[in-house]
Amino acid sequence: MLGIFQQSNLRIELTASEAAIADSLTRPAQLRRWLWPQRLAEGLPERLTPGLTYTSWLGPVTIHHRIEQLDSHRLRLLLSHGIDGYHEWSWGEGWVQSRLEGVTVLPLNLGQTLSLLQLRQFLTHRK
Repeated sequence: MLGIFQQSNLRIELTASEAAIADSLTRPAQLRRWLWPQRLAEGLPERLTPGLTYTSWLGPVTIHHRIEQLDSHRLRLLLSHGIDGYHEWSWGEGWVQSRLEGVTVLPLNLGQTLSLLQLRQFLTHRK
């Protein structure tokens, strides 16, 4: 894999319930509403499940995801192709944390920051 090793760990506070945050991270229909410009593959189930594999695209870059762990407070994705590494989400009442690590040519910290800001905006205006 070409690229450089990068890691980023960001946590933000949100005006949202733990359940709303969980739904925004584990339901593909909701992910599609705030995860722009990343596009998710069609045909995903209503809710993500452990072991599920799917593809997303960030412009011309293809990223493969495999859900390694999913429980009531955490989602861990193994990433390959465009990013070789992992993305881990943790959440609770009024907060979400994203930990991203991998080898890629993409600017991980910038993308992660924009994603968290978009998630915050989505949850704030969802009401």
